[in-house]
Amino acid sequence: MRRFLLAGLLLFLIGVGWGLWAISPIGSEQAIQVTIPPGIGTVKIGELLQEKKAIHSTWAWVAFVFAKGWQNQLKAGTYRVSPSQSTEQIANMLREGKTLTLQYTIPEGWNLKQMARYFQDLGLFSEAEFLAQTQGATMERPQWLPPNVDRLEGFLFPSTYSLDVDAHSAHQVVGQMLQSFAKEALPLYEKQPKPKATLKDWVTLASIVEKEAVVDAERPVIAGVFAARLQKRMPLGSDPTVEYAFGIRQTADHPLTYRQVRQPNPYNTYINPGLPPTPIASPGLASLKAALAPANTPYLFFVARYNGTHLFSRTEAEHERAKQQIRLQRQAVPKP
Repeated sequence: MRRFLLAGLLLFLIGVGWGLWAISPIGSEQAIQVTIPPGIGTVKIGELLQEKKAIHSTWAWVAFVFAKGWQNQLKAGTYRVSPSQSTEQIANMLREGKTLTLQYTIPEGWNLKQMARYFQDLGLFSEAEFLAQTQGATMERPQWLPPNVDRLEGFLFPSTYSLDVDAHSAHQVVGQMLQSFAKEALPLYEKQPKPKATLKDWVTLASIVEKEAVVDAERPVIAGVFAARLQKRMPLGSDPTVEYAFGIRQTADHPLTYRQVRQPNPYNTYINPGLPPTPIASPGLASLKAALAPANTPYLFFVARYNGTHLFSRTEAEHERAKQQIRLQRQAVPKP
């Protein structure tokens, strides 16, 4: 009798030991990536995890999942299993749907072409696929978008986003950025008392402020300069609109030429009064806020110091002196 008790106890201990081993971390040398297809059951998931060497035992997996009552809660997708994760932790990860994600970041001030090139360079989809979703007849069109907008320039909110590695189409990326604009930017606009600028004009002005300003403290002043020029029916004279029009980029050593700023184009605000036809980039919150509340300023001109700040002037004569001052300062700095 005593032998039978000892044998039973031994078997029990062996069973407990096996069970603890079966649900313990597998201790692989590196993380394992596993894709769970939609519609497969707990047993098939266990077999796939065991085949990928993410768990020790399919049947220990099945027993654990059913004991927890999670058999109908496991979600499809691609997961990354670390060497230190136990069966319980893996099962909970699948239950919560913590799939493997990729991140992408859209900086403030980017335009559609820059975004399209970025996504293609990441290998997510082609430039053409992105541009098809953001302009023309095939573009995404949320309900809040004004009917006279034929491209999403300015309405794709700059931020850092996460996507499931199995779901990263141009449609989903554009949808994410539009949803973020609706969540972060639209409430600012809707709170404004009437009369107010149209949504399109607000975002257009904010996009120009975004491209002109570097220092946050200057954004309302720059917005105020443009607001004053619009009120006086003066051309905005914004360099970034010329750069956008012709796909060029000026530098401190190679500024825009007289010929470029006089070249006809609907986006050239040196020769066309008012705002350009559409935004020229994606503005961030600081520029959007500045465009809603421009500073009441006497300034009508500004020129970049090329250190992130600007010199502001009331008259064209002051503006010319400011430009000459900056030109002389740059000439006095020895070039490497």
